[in-house]
Amino acid sequence: MKTKKITVVVPLGEHREYTALESVKKQKPSVNLFLEIGRNPPQNRNKGVKKAKTEFVAFINGHTILSDDWSKNVLKFFKEHQEIDIVGGPQLNHEKDSFFAKTSGYVMSSLFGGATIANRYKISKLDLNADESQLTSSNLICRKKVFSKVLFNESIYPGEDPKFISDAISQGFRVASTPSIAVYNKRRQNLKGFLKQTFNYGNTRPQQHDFATTLKKPLFFIPSLFVLYIVLFGFLSALHMMFIAPLILYILLSLFFSFYEAVNNKSFLAFFVLPIIFFHTHVAYGLGFLYGLVQKKRLPQLTDVVQ
Repeated sequence: MKTKKITVVVPLGEHREYTALESVKKQKPSVNLFLEIGRNPPQNRNKGVKKAKTEFVAFINGHTILSDDWSKNVLKFFKEHQEIDIVGGPQLNHEKDSFFAKTSGYVMSSLFGGATIANRYKISKLDLNADESQLTSSNLICRKKVFSKVLFNESIYPGEDPKFISDAISQGFRVASTPSIAVYNKRRQNLKGFLKQTFNYGNTRPQQHDFATTLKKPLFFIPSLFVLYIVLFGFLSALHMMFIAPLILYILLSLFFSFYEAVNNKSFLAFFVLPIIFFHTHVAYGLGFLYGLVQKKRLPQLTDVVQ
């Protein structure tokens, strides 16, 4: 029997649905599977890391479906790119997902909805100098040596995966993104669940770095500025008609990207739903980001996390 080279760690909340098992069992070469159950996903991942004895440790979610050649392509990639320490690929819409779930996936993969992180959710070209904007822990594979210097910050969720990747880069590890290592992720099934997820993403963004570092990525502030604009719209438009222009521009952009995504994904009905989801996504993220700024507290340093 050949020695397995990959351990797949799946953090799973108590009483949460687990659909990843079948696709993990289909992998050739076969992989080890550690299912870590608990209320703290980054802590669950760290527990799996400490148990793993293989050369590579991978992370997926409980509802992630691996492509049939996933493990084969992972090993092939690391063999061809000895200089890379961490690699990941896109998490795509699952073909059996509901209409709303797929449409929310179109939002996340759109430049208008996902901005700099849109490449996490669609097929993109090979990048051997990737960063946290391109990868997530639903499809992330690391050489075991990475964890001698970096672990997941257990005080952040969601958003612990970009923090982990940025910490790894700061420690000198090389990160890549490749379309050959793809998975399929089930999305939130309704607007309420999707907006809660988006709010939480915004909420944890300011916690991942100090304020000065966050300022270096001003794009993340735009949804919050949009929220403030909407709140003050009545007052501003009464002051001068020119303050209506940003709203008109927003509507035009929303319609343009809705049309593009509907055509690109061959979903006529999506055109009528996308503007609504785009708007709520921007508001939810903006509110979450503002709340995160207010609630921001000091995070443990890297040396506090690595044991």
